[in-house]
Amino acid sequence: MEKLLEIKDLWVEVEGKEVLKDISLILPLGETHVIFGKNGSGKTTLLMTIMGFPVYKIKHGKIFFKGEDITELPPYERAKRGIGIMFQRPPTIRGVKLKDILISCIRENKIKIEELAHEFGFETFLDREVNKGFSGGELKKSELLQLLVQNPDLVLLDEPESGVDIENIQFIGKMIKRLLQKDIPHKPRNKSGLIITHTGFILQYIAADLGYVIMDGEIYCKGNPIEIFEGIQKYGYEGCKKCLKRYSF
Repeated sequence: MEKLLEIKDLWVEVEGKEVLKDISLILPLGETHVIFGKNGSGKTTLLMTIMGFPVYKIKHGKIFFKGEDITELPPYERAKRGIGIMFQRPPTIRGVKLKDILISCIRENKIKIEELAHEFGFETFLDREVNKGFSGGELKKSELLQLLVQNPDLVLLDEPESGVDIENIQFIGKMIKRLLQKDIPHKPRNKSGLIITHTGFILQYIAADLGYVIMDGEIYCKGNPIEIFEGIQKYGYEGCKKCLKRYSF
């Protein structure tokens, strides 16, 4: 098992408040892992910390990417090394065309922006300001198109199904499958994903290898993502706490 991402004993605070406690996980090359949790449980904080945004202060622990300690690296250095993120609520960037930001995202010269935008029906948005006036589904497509152009090795997705209607969720799923190489056999894949979900609906479109439950800033369990989601639907997140307490030794 080749480790792409490894997090060891991570403790994080935001504006002086402790948010993550003792987080440890390994994401192997070519795998997709899903994080479940209620709003405010620390899911987004984990992704933002992996990406290196400075407001998320690491008080203890380490983050390794491709075997390199990236704990102290700024976001742009992590992006250059192959980490990309899709925000749950991306900002509007006035005065900047989507085409311009796509050009700045390119890591490989072989990627043709116009062809990629045409493939996903987004070519009419290239000359529009980034995210200005975009619907929920259009925001997600814009974010995913930027990631497809960046072509990262590690993809961080914050609630990709949030704010997307039924008509667009399949299209979003198709873009994520392309991004994570789900359209090719498992062995040759060299892209890994860490996906946050509150509803679990994305599992209908993306095959995940492992699921985690985060509550109160801690990982409470991990296992088969479908089984975890079914348990959450039936018993809620409090059921996860009771289950853990019952089977802890």
